[in-house]
Amino acid sequence: MQSRIGLAWLAIATICVMLSGPAYSAPARIEIRTDDVTRFYKVYDGAGGHPNATQLQRDYLDPGSEGLHHLLKVRNVNASLIAEALDKHPELYTNARTCLAALPRVRARLDIAFAKLVELYPEAKKPPVTILIGRGKPVAIAAPGAGVQIGLEAICSDMAAKFLGGDIDDRLVHVTAHEYIHVQQAPALADNEHLTVLERSLVEGVAEFMAEMISGDISNVAVRASAQGHELAIETKFAADLDKTDLSDWVDNTTPDNVGQLGYWVGYRIAKSYYQKAKDKRAAIREMIELTDAHAFLAKSGWYPGIVLK
Repeated sequence: MQSRIGLAWLAIATICVMLSGPAYSAPARIEIRTDDVTRFYKVYDGAGGHPNATQLQRDYLDPGSEGLHHLLKVRNVNASLIAEALDKHPELYTNARTCLAALPRVRARLDIAFAKLVELYPEAKKPPVTILIGRGKPVAIAAPGAGVQIGLEAICSDMAAKFLGGDIDDRLVHVTAHEYIHVQQAPALADNEHLTVLERSLVEGVAEFMAEMISGDISNVAVRASAQGHELAIETKFAADLDKTDLSDWVDNTTPDNVGQLGYWVGYRIAKSYYQKAKDKRAAIREMIELTDAHAFLAKSGWYPGIVLK
């Protein structure tokens, strides 16, 4: 008996050595950076809540992360506009501070979501997610090769709560998951500003479907609420607009009184139809993330206006 116990302990010790040695490496954890937020509030507090553009540039933006610098490069965000937003909408920045407590919980949930993504799509790229402070918009951006940038002051706003869900933990998790799918998509569509209604709707719809797969829900919950039960009428109009390059009826059309964004919902339903019809589910996930031919994808999905999905 003693020899058996001894052999068992020897086997356990050997396994432990193997796991701790150079031959074993745990899967890389996708980095979620929040140092820009910490630095912003240090500047904010030091200026009594009213830092000027010079202070913001020198102490917040200049030493900022790669993700913050990318946002400054591609969107209309700079020190002067942040200072202006601080004066006109101080509540954005006090509200954002109340959301700081959610970040550890969100990080833990995103770790699970990203692990699920890598399980479903092993080819996934793993750039960092950067949570930062901007000028009240955009809420979030992402593109292949650029990672994800989330504006904490924007996603914590009352407007974001109205359209993206009232629970800040859920909002941050599902929006980040959606944006992280954009990082994975083919640049020919995901990083192209000249798309048709069908193409842009599929880019967003696939991101919504995959966000639901890995994080538990879609990001645009108000769009779903506004569209459910009206699919036949919405999608009949969509089918007539597939190849239009005027996207204003379908995306980027949210107003304070209307959620808009119905292209997200139709694209989600096309992606869901594609997945449900596919015999090889793992292959279907790869095909939808890597899709470049929107019409071929649509044809293979089996979708039609008003289709009933599980």
